[in-house]
Amino acid sequence: MNLPLPDIQDFYQGFAGFAWPWLWLAFPLPWLARWLLPARRSDSDALKAPSGWHLEAIAGAGGRLGRPTRATAVAWLAWFLLCTAAARPQEFGEPISPPQSGRDLMLALDLSGSMTEADMELGGAVVDRLTAAKAVLADFLDRRAGDRVGLLIFGQRAYVMAPLTLDLDTVRQQLRDSVAGLAGRETAIGDAIGLAVKRLRRQPEGQRVLVLLTDGVNSTGTLTPLKAAELAQQEGIRVHTIAFGSDGGSLSIFGLAMPQSAPEAIDEATLRQIAQLTGGRSFRARDTDELVQIYAELDRIEPVERAGQAVRPRIERYPWPLGGALLIALLGFAWMSLPNRPRHRS
Repeated sequence: MNLPLPDIQDFYQGFAGFAWPWLWLAFPLPWLARWLLPARRSDSDALKAPSGWHLEAIAGAGGRLGRPTRATAVAWLAWFLLCTAAARPQEFGEPISPPQSGRDLMLALDLSGSMTEADMELGGAVVDRLTAAKAVLADFLDRRAGDRVGLLIFGQRAYVMAPLTLDLDTVRQQLRDSVAGLAGRETAIGDAIGLAVKRLRRQPEGQRVLVLLTDGVNSTGTLTPLKAAELAQQEGIRVHTIAFGSDGGSLSIFGLAMPQSAPEAIDEATLRQIAQLTGGRSFRARDTDELVQIYAELDRIEPVERAGQAVRPRIERYPWPLGGALLIALLGFAWMSLPNRPRHRS
């Protein structure tokens, strides 16, 4: 009958090592202390016996074969186990994958020429639409802990500035570096959605979400917005659209009314159709306050539960050598306290 032998490789894979290996330097300390410190001798007068050499021979034999030699071995074993416990041996546990709660979001930001229209108020100052949108998006990213976010920009063409990633600092940096006209002065909404579909189709179903912010009308590109929306619907991608821009009139800055230029038309009807086709939602933001509320609403999108990166926890094993050292010490004290029994000669 063949019995399975323990796999030594499994043992080494399970052994994580010592948390404080430098404490092994304490192991030779008792030997160094005995070697470096001078032997203690009594200053009192010794009693010299005529047969002293015979007693010394008996004592020497006992030191080599009797209880002192065994006691030293027991003491060293207990000290070895104490050093082992002090170094904190650890073992790897079974791999576990903790669940992570998060979303996969692709942000599409319009960088067409109309985003330079200065009709927004931010911090008491009049700013252009892109500056206001970037400020609100930066705050939105600050609350995305645990989410994977990507950034896509579009104008006359569409480009991916940052793929879906947990490195939100990179997304923020790319957002800060985005300027109006970087992708052209016109607006290709259909191409932006088509590029997002190409990127998001690789994600698991239910995790494909696009948030598209624009202030204009599709004026160029290969795909029409509705055709791109149909492709998104086929791939199970939800598209939330945000129409961003004022309705004209005047801004009140420090109590003074400032007239605004006539705003460029926004194709809200097409944006609503895109959202309806893909199962998303359509929003209208006329100022930064409304835009903040919209992104707060997007915060309430049901998060996606997914398995996190597998980790192997470290399990402390120092109680075993510590308990062994205490047990050996107790047995040693008990053995040393036994009365000496004289040997009878036959």
